[in-house]
Amino acid sequence: MVTKPSLVPSTTILSADRVEQSTPSLSPEDSSCPDGGQNPSISPLGEHHFNTFESARFFVIKTQETFTNVSPFLIEKAISGTVGTVKLIRKMRSGDLFLEVSSSTQAKTLANLKKLAHLDVNVVAHGSLNSSRGVISPADFLNVSNEEILENMRDQKVCAVRRITIRKDGQVLNTKHLILTFSTPDLPQFVKMAYLRCPVREYIPNPLRCFNCQRYGHSKNVCRGQPTCPRCGEVGHDSNDCSKKERCVNCKGEHPAYSRACPTWRQEKEITTVKIKNKISYPEAWRVVSSRTPVPGVSYANVAKKTTQANFTQTCAEHFKELEEKNSPPPTKNSPPSTKKSSPSTTNSPPPAKKKNNF
Repeated sequence: MVTKPSLVPSTTILSADRVEQSTPSLSPEDSSCPDGGQNPSISPLGEHHFNTFESARFFVIKTQETFTNVSPFLIEKAISGTVGTVKLIRKMRSGDLFLEVSSSTQAKTLANLKKLAHLDVNVVAHGSLNSSRGVISPADFLNVSNEEILENMRDQKVCAVRRITIRKDGQVLNTKHLILTFSTPDLPQFVKMAYLRCPVREYIPNPLRCFNCQRYGHSKNVCRGQPTCPRCGEVGHDSNDCSKKERCVNCKGEHPAYSRACPTWRQEKEITTVKIKNKISYPEAWRVVSSRTPVPGVSYANVAKKTTQANFTQTCAEHFKELEEKNSPPPTKNSPPSTKKSSPSTTNSPPPAKKKNNF
């Protein structure tokens, strides 16, 4: 029997390829449970996983009237006069303000902020950017429950524990790998578990693939698409009863939609990696990956071939122009005489004769 994760939704990583079903960390434009849950929310200060106000670095300032039409000059002056100079101020699509503070003192000041300029405000800590997730692999804790691990690691800012499981021969088995969620945006290099010192690796989740339409970027619970077979990519039946030829619905390749050899899966994995490592939004990460990804169908050989052809054409044109100038006929008699004066150094007249001495 597999022990259920503590303080997290039932989003256990299952199967041999460890399909990730939970949502990854989101950008300032999004809000998500810091433990990777499906229900979006923004955690109020002092609740859930923030033990102290100093733990938070990213905040959202909310008001009933929104900041959409408020002058940025007024916003900057009000925040600087109340909190001080912060690292980042940004208007969100919702009309709220997103802030990144520079110190714990500024975080404390924001916690008590009730009015900004002429607006009544409510300050909350961002639900996902103030947390981080890492992986540890201590074999000694294979038979220790998630609840016990969490209870003994709260003093190290651990707010959630989830064990990675695999499916083998029809059974779900625990592994030694644990995903820890920290109530701080900075991932520690190691944690202390009893008498063991365990290094922490950054957790990069697999791309989120919908089990209904097989597309990436959302889960089955919020899918608006049609049920699609992950094996053949056709609509209307399940893969259990499918015997058709494999065809990916995402890249149209000859493999199922869940294959890790899929170019779309690899690209989504790279986007997720860039997004988490740089703490940027999905669209920003997508642009970064797209800018360094070669355009399909355009190879280096094709580019080099076009460049060589262009250089060859230019060289031939110059060569033909040179031959044309050499083979051009001499000027005719009717051509106008040259108006240039001959230089003394270039005349063909003989030099003057020397005078003989009669002495």
